[in-house]
Amino acid sequence: MELGRFGIWTFDFEDQPASMLRDSVRELEELGWPAIWIPERDGREALTHAGFLLASTERLAVVNGIARIGSRGARWTRGAAVLLADAYPDRHVLGLGFGGAQPGVKPLEAMNDYLDELDAVTSANPLPAAPMRRLLAAYGPKMLELARDRSEGAHTYHVTVSHTAQAREVLGEKAFLGVEHAVLFETDSGKAREIAREHLHGYLTSKYNVAKFLRLGYTEADIDGGRGSDRLVDDLVFWGDLDTVTAKLHGHLDAGADHVGVQVIGVRPGESAMPHWRRLAGSLLS
Repeated sequence: MELGRFGIWTFDFEDQPASMLRDSVRELEELGWPAIWIPERDGREALTHAGFLLASTERLAVVNGIARIGSRGARWTRGAAVLLADAYPDRHVLGLGFGGAQPGVKPLEAMNDYLDELDAVTSANPLPAAPMRRLLAAYGPKMLELARDRSEGAHTYHVTVSHTAQAREVLGEKAFLGVEHAVLFETDSGKAREIAREHLHGYLTSKYNVAKFLRLGYTEADIDGGRGSDRLVDDLVFWGDLDTVTAKLHGHLDAGADHVGVQVIGVRPGESAMPHWRRLAGSLLS
């Protein structure tokens, strides 16, 4: 997959009207960004969202990061992804993920079953000339192995550079590894960590995410009841000036990532991170 070394990962489009989305994504394409990653969070359905962004641009790749497997049946996921692959060859990547805790449901088992169903679907839909490509949201070794064996590779979210090195070991040399990382343009340490903690709180109070951080070598003291120690916060959110943030983002590439999706935080709902995306384009895409 040719997604370039850096792309944009954003929640912002969940809060914007279609006209603003269209203008934003067209400018991102003009700036030279090769790919944009979109989550599925507040009701903006993943595949129609991807289709709208693809239709609004000419070259930009759109990656679902992620489409939740609990949001739609495998048959309909496949149908939508096949159509997007046919309409926009080599521009759409179906990123699949478990998408949150469900009592009594094991993420690895649920993903395996979903992929079985996805691969067994037959329909009259014509197959695209270019392949339908998929990634799996993965963190632990077993899900990374599943991503390696049953998709193009893995998408990781809110991880450290050391995790990227570990993930590359599991995935081997050939599988794709796309890493999201949050950044914040704030040079005052107190302000930066306050904003970062607000962003991270939901993850630092989530069972699966806390387990993830503990496996990385952080302690309960680092979790700090959902507040997060300075060490943990600084590892999960790269803050500072443009040069500092850029240098830290390259650490993921050095550790084995193929691509880094940059999530700018500290932008109020309904506003655009475009001023920051412009600055990052000049620094990361040159």
